[in-house]
Amino acid sequence: MKIEVKLDESCTETKIIIIAAKMTDEISSLMQRLSEDAPQVIVGFDGDEVILLDPADIVRIYSAIGKVFAVVGNKEYVLRLRLYETEERLSGKGFVRISNSEIINVRKAKKFDLSTAGTICVSLSNGNISFVSRRFVTKIKKTLGI
Repeated sequence: MKIEVKLDESCTETKIIIIAAKMTDEISSLMQRLSEDAPQVIVGFDGDEVILLDPADIVRIYSAIGKVFAVVGNKEYVLRLRLYETEERLSGKGFVRISNSEIINVRKAKKFDLSTAGTICVSLSNGNISFVSRRFVTKIKKTLGI
C-alpha cells in the first residue's frame, strides 16, 4: 500500500482519497478507522479518582472477580467497560485477545514462548506473564505472522 500526502496551504478541509482496483477488507477496515470518532483514551478508576489511560501505555486488560482491569506499568485500574467493549474500542491499535478473559498490547510483549505444546507463553514488558489459550493460538500466530 502506498501513502501519499499533499500539503496545500489554501486547503480548508482535509480530504482523503483511496484509489484501488477493488474493495478489500483492508480498505473497509481503513475507512472505518478513519471515520470513527472514538475517544483516544480509556477511562480507568483508581478508588475515587478517574484516570485517563493512553492505549499505547496499557500492557494488558483482563477480567477477574466480575470486573475489568487495565494494567499500565505495574498499576491496575478498574474499567467500567466490558471486555468485549474494550476490545472493540482498541481494535486496530495493536491489541489482541489471547483468552476469553484477557487482551494484550502486542507492542508491550517482550517474547512469545512456543515451547509448550498447544499454548503460547507471553512475557510482557512489565514482567507479567500470560498464556494464550488454545482457542486463540491460531489467531495470535496469524497476528504475529508465524
